[in-house]
Amino acid sequence: MNEQLNLFKSGLDQWVKTTESLPTREADFDTLSGEELDLCYFPDSPNSNYVDSIGFPGQFPYTRGVHPNLYRGKLWTMRQFAGFGKPEETNNRFKKLLEKGQTGLSVAYDMPTLMGYDPDHPYSKGEVGKCGVSVASLADMETLFDGINLGEISVSQTINGPAIVLLAFYIAVAEKQGVPLDQLRGTLQNDILKEFIAQKEWIFPPKPSMRVITDMLSYCTEKMPKFNTISISGYHIREAGSTAAQELAFTLADGFSYVEHGIEAGLDVDDFAPRLSFFFNSHLDFFEEIAKFRAARRIWAKRMKNKYGAKSERSWKLRFHTQTAGCSLTAQQPEINIARTGFQALAGVLGGTQSLHTNSMDETLALPTEKAAEIALRTQQLIAFETGVANVVDPLGGSYFIEELTDKIELQAEQYFTEIENLGGVIPAIEQGYFQREIARSASDYQSKLDSHQRIMVGVNKFVKEDEEIDIPILEIGSEAGTGQRKKLADMKKSRDESNAQAMLVEIQEACKNGNNLMPPIIKAAKAYVTMGEIVIAMKAEFGEWQESAVF
Repeated sequence: MNEQLNLFKSGLDQWVKTTESLPTREADFDTLSGEELDLCYFPDSPNSNYVDSIGFPGQFPYTRGVHPNLYRGKLWTMRQFAGFGKPEETNNRFKKLLEKGQTGLSVAYDMPTLMGYDPDHPYSKGEVGKCGVSVASLADMETLFDGINLGEISVSQTINGPAIVLLAFYIAVAEKQGVPLDQLRGTLQNDILKEFIAQKEWIFPPKPSMRVITDMLSYCTEKMPKFNTISISGYHIREAGSTAAQELAFTLADGFSYVEHGIEAGLDVDDFAPRLSFFFNSHLDFFEEIAKFRAARRIWAKRMKNKYGAKSERSWKLRFHTQTAGCSLTAQQPEINIARTGFQALAGVLGGTQSLHTNSMDETLALPTEKAAEIALRTQQLIAFETGVANVVDPLGGSYFIEELTDKIELQAEQYFTEIENLGGVIPAIEQGYFQREIARSASDYQSKLDSHQRIMVGVNKFVKEDEEIDIPILEIGSEAGTGQRKKLADMKKSRDESNAQAMLVEIQEACKNGNNLMPPIIKAAKAYVTMGEIVIAMKAEFGEWQESAVF
């Protein structure tokens, strides 16, 4: 016990010394009644495993957060997800959100873009711009970020199968703006493993998909040290119906798989691991979500240090973005979604998130209207500036309930890791349908509880409004987006150097064959105004397409 007490005192002294040297944002950190608040709170008599399992903010194993002073130093990035119609329309929405206080951008792409199809492809008919913005070429990406300095703002992009192409477009725009690549900040979702597990928006089979991601990881590690090449996403795993423990375990398993592929490619783990980030769901069970985030940091830190031999503290620190649960939103009584979102966002903040998206009340009915998006952003601002939760680091730390729940979720995750390892790892488990079956069972269990009223969902199976009429504005995306994008694409193809464009496609195919890094030829192709669909077709010729086997 004396040893533990000495470790506690040493850690506390180190934490105090560190926080004294850190900048503090301009704010009043008292209670509303004027009571002075400490930066963080600790036990007077720590138990025997306090330092090993809980510790101090900014110290291994980071249960209490990756930053010693968390939001007293800097608030989380308020990064509202946005994208619809043509690039011009989304560019306008971006600028309005920035004017209203948003501090980062997050791009939502439409279904054809997510699947690697240009707007003129037959499969794109009726879908262009409907669930996100349509981007098919460098010309579209230039329009999307027109008047927005990419050197000054962090940009997240939700794109997976054709992520390498969209990243190439983004790089080309930055270079045209005169922004050095080493200054670019942001995140690329680029988590293809979760597509095979949950979201199902894949293009290539698992193994060539991992080759593409490894190429991107190598390139960005060297050229873009401030950019997060992969945002490993549990969000869509949870949206597909997983439990909190499954979301945590399957997401971290994907993360460890990317680490292993990076090491196998000859990269030093401490060169690339600090630029891996995570994307989690914040669901309805308030305390379970907070515990999940705390457990995630602890598991990642211990495995990175002890299993993968990472020596840098930056490699041990799990940083994550949070989005409130889309699957919890209801079409019935949509205004109450504002309250649901607020509780979920609060859980993300109390769990120590680095950035946050709050869903809009109307997202079960359509893409958010400008008004709904503003209310969602204001929800974050209310939490940040009016509730006082940003005044203290990990204010729930030490709660008997929270600590017990954190330990329990960690244990459940470890049990899943063992099962995945017994199956041969993440990719063999995908090929055997393991993740898909586990999530399907959990989703079925949850739905059964709703159907039997064991679990109440307000407005859906209790407190229902009979003959309800929806009385909120709805954003309508007409056919003009598709018409406009097809015309723009045709005009661009007429104006480009066609022979050069075809030569670029040959280069990409050769790189697919010979194993050379794919990023340089795809960037060259982007600058030659080769389209996303053309690049994807060239890659499909070598890599093929993935067809999922039935799991039941």
